[in-house]
Amino acid sequence: MATTNKLELAFQLFDTANEQDPNTEVFEGTTYPKEVLYGQRMTKRLNEFNPNASEALRLTARCQHICRWEIPRESYEMNREGYLRWRQELKKFHANKAATLLHEVGYDQETIDKVRFLLEKKQLKKNEETQCLEDVICLVFLEYYFEPFALKHPEDKTIDILQKTWRKMSAKGHEAALALPLSSYSTNLITKALSA
Repeated sequence: MATTNKLELAFQLFDTANEQDPNTEVFEGTTYPKEVLYGQRMTKRLNEFNPNASEALRLTARCQHICRWEIPRESYEMNREGYLRWRQELKKFHANKAATLLHEVGYDQETIDKVRFLLEKKQLKKNEETQCLEDVICLVFLEYYFEPFALKHPEDKTIDILQKTWRKMSAKGHEAALALPLSSYSTNLITKALSA
């Protein structure tokens, strides 16, 4: 799909906002602000998974974690209830932050509302674009973030996370996940999770 000037400008604003991230990640010898790298990975994976994605979906993928560090996980109780409250607060936060920047770029209210809808993960399993976004989120997690997570946690917790991730994905997402260039360690854990 062709890239519009507004889309490029929105990506620049999203990346500029995420450049303030105090957390960094080294990838292929380069240090990135963590959420800049995450946004770029989301765009790359969406382009591969759904090359004909709508402009609203492409915008959403890029800003899915916009300024996430501003609401740290530690600001909520470190239990499941606290985690769920944190996630709900993040969805609203990301939606509001993205809406402000999209308005600045000159997007119409319909597009801004669609991005908000997608960022809030409404109608998962029912709405095709929400499901596509979720698939891309899960694929990026599995490719780049799963193994570092797995190395820090007990196997039973890791398998539980994998099973929950798998349940959120579509059949197309499952197919793409099984084709990812994962290590034998990660592949073995996924095999265990799916056979459990």
